Amino acid sequence: QVQLVESGGGLVQAGGSLRLSCAASGRTFYIYAMAWFRQAPGKEREFVAGITWGGSSTYQEDSVKGRFTISRDNAKNTVYLQMNSLKPEDTAVYYCAATPRGGPLKQAVGSYAYWGQGTQVTVSS
Repeated sequence: QVQLVESGGGLVQAGGSLRLSCAASGRTFYIYAMAWFRQAPGKEREFVAGITWGGSSTYQEDSVKGRFTISRDNAKNTVYLQMNSLKPEDTAVYYCAATPRGGPLKQAVGSYAYWGQGTQVTVSS
């Protein structure tokens, strides 16, 4: 099993920045890729960004390109999401996820077997 624990959420004004962290533990050798998803009230959970565990491939959803950056520190078994120029529409619970499935980075919720508990990000206008 793989355990994921997110941290770094909070309240920030529009235009501000936050950095989310996701620490993986357990059988981390199972992990091929990790991703960040978010879910706003009344909306479906959506893919934000993903990265292969080797860090050779990353992908960001169009609405966050140029503002959010995903990265990883394998020595710490941690993935980060640096979020800059935050907007009120970025307000959501942000979830970290991991998958043992190889191939191109997956964007579907069902492709990820392991999930964190989520961390709230609130952007005020």
